[in-house]
Amino acid sequence: MDENVRWALYGPIDMFPYLGTRYGRAAALDVISRISNDVRISRFDRETVVLGIDSAASILSCCMTTRRSDRPIAVRVAHFAQFSSGRLMKMDVLLDTFDLVEQALGRSIRLPRMNDTDRACEP
Repeated sequence: MDENVRWALYGPIDMFPYLGTRYGRAAALDVISRISNDVRISRFDRETVVLGIDSAASILSCCMTTRRSDRPIAVRVAHFAQFSSGRLMKMDVLLDTFDLVEQALGRSIRLPRMNDTDRACEP
């Protein structure tokens, strides 16, 4: 890992404060430590891997257990890594956050159903 690595985990920061973007090896290692304080990861199942000359991407299924409640959580994760001179320069991780939050809370989240007239992205 490069000393100036950019490390980003995209997810619900209000619920998991160690998510978000960090810069530098020390900050990235701190995030890893904080995650390991919250959950025990028991398994990664590789679904897809794509390798480039200086990049790698993967989709994984991750099984973990919360340390506080011993509740099992399964979440899909996508990793996108960029390397330079054999060192990790950039890591982006996308989590299936809705499913993660429901499992962490231990209950379903009810949302209003969108209909065809809802056009949030239109001007």
